[in-house]
Amino acid sequence: MPTTKPIVVLGLLGTTLDTGKGPNRWARWRPTVSLGQHPDLLISRLELLHNRRATSLAETVAADIASVSPETTVVRHEFELRDPWDFGEVYGALHDFAAGYPFDPEAEDYLIHITTGTHVAQICSFLLTEARYLPARLIQTSPPRRATDGAGGYQIIDLDLSKYDRLAARFEREHRDAVASLKSGIETRNPAFNRLIERIEHVALRTTDPILITGPTGAGKTRLAGRIYETRRHRRLVSGAFVEVNCATLRGDGAMSALFGHRKGAFTGATADRSGLLRAAHDGMLFLDEIGELGPDEQAMLLRALEHKRFFPLGADTEVSSDFQLVAGTNRNLAARVREGAFREDLLARINLWTFDLPALRDRPEDIEPNLDFELEAFARSRNQLVRFSREARRDFLRFATSPEAAWPGNFRDLNAALTRMATLAPGGRITQEIVAEEVARLRSLWAGRTDAGPDLSALLHGAALDEIDLFDRLQLEAVVGVCRRARSLSDAGRALFAASRVRRTSTNDADRLRKYLARFGLTWADLRPDAGD
Repeated sequence: MPTTKPIVVLGLLGTTLDTGKGPNRWARWRPTVSLGQHPDLLISRLELLHNRRATSLAETVAADIASVSPETTVVRHEFELRDPWDFGEVYGALHDFAAGYPFDPEAEDYLIHITTGTHVAQICSFLLTEARYLPARLIQTSPPRRATDGAGGYQIIDLDLSKYDRLAARFEREHRDAVASLKSGIETRNPAFNRLIERIEHVALRTTDPILITGPTGAGKTRLAGRIYETRRHRRLVSGAFVEVNCATLRGDGAMSALFGHRKGAFTGATADRSGLLRAAHDGMLFLDEIGELGPDEQAMLLRALEHKRFFPLGADTEVSSDFQLVAGTNRNLAARVREGAFREDLLARINLWTFDLPALRDRPEDIEPNLDFELEAFARSRNQLVRFSREARRDFLRFATSPEAAWPGNFRDLNAALTRMATLAPGGRITQEIVAEEVARLRSLWAGRTDAGPDLSALLHGAALDEIDLFDRLQLEAVVGVCRRARSLSDAGRALFAASRVRRTSTNDADRLRKYLARFGLTWADLRPDAGD
């Protein structure tokens, strides 16, 4: 084993494998002694762990190593275990030894001998080395095929998986597959959304803590929750079911019963026991969509179930248990709900450990095209009918769908509905320009009647400056800010705002007109869209 630094081996004395007395002991293979019998493995120091009862054996082994490898210094450590098969005790004792040992990886190379000791000790040594509590590689010795063949063999195992190109490639492939699964196989192009999914994949595979998914209605919270469950199930991290419920549909005794179950006679109409959704999600995942709609009693019960894995069904005097992972979804500002007294602060603190905010469809215009293809493929599977756009029709629809004019208030639900209508009307399975024009006109008419509140100008303008603006100008500015926040660039926003007047001018710069308009209120494009280019 070529190395420029002294080699130090740490290992447990094998109270069975390392035994032997008298001259005959050399006729049998002893793994700890064999460490010093390999001419290509020059050990500078052996740190030998043993209990007090095995002191005599440890002395014999140390003397035998000195005779076969004078270069090796044996340092004995008394290492007491009440039960060498108790995982917690063994791991804790080895962890404490590692924490107190003066490792110096810059000056020495370390090997952990895992051939001796109980199977529990071998597993704990592996885990501590893999976690880098022991900054070492593993060495495993093996007996010779015949007793007269000498020291036998040894193998050194490096647990730094980054050094194994094939493994690294495999892990990277599994990571890409998991990310693709979370995106339902859609090749999304929005950088911020892709970074979000990467983070969700990392967290989903490493924790059972609650996950909170926020975002507007139709942004894909339910679909993402299901994909998180499938990703965990594929890795065998969950064995139970995926259970979902929209909390907005739960009211009164029905809410308590649906979530936590009830006992027969708990209320009028409770003619039999009911287990409830929390118990149905045992060892699996519970998705509570619109969690902000839960009533105060349900919130209190849910908090207890999360913290103690136990709760009382409605009308019961004994607790039941359920161990599940919670994924919650909401389109509300739960912090604001807490301030209003409508949501428990302690419950929000419990579910807010991992929060992921899904962007609206209008904030991801570059992802509309791949989602368009995904929705058409889904339509084909459900209707057994292949539908495609003509080239011109696809161009026309994407031009409208990705423009600031397209509000998509229902997000992917709106997109799915639009494509379903066009695909259903498509003659011979081909969506034409006429069908697209009809759908665009329908969407424009539908969205023209929206009553959504405009942007909050108080976040952009100080109170005094805002008070000096007439209501007429304020409403106009709100509309302009709304278009800017949906646009990908200043020029894009200008084209949308001045589309009609542009055709009457021989020369115009829409971006400059918009820039001057914003300057009247002391605003710049960066104030509205610091993440977007000019």
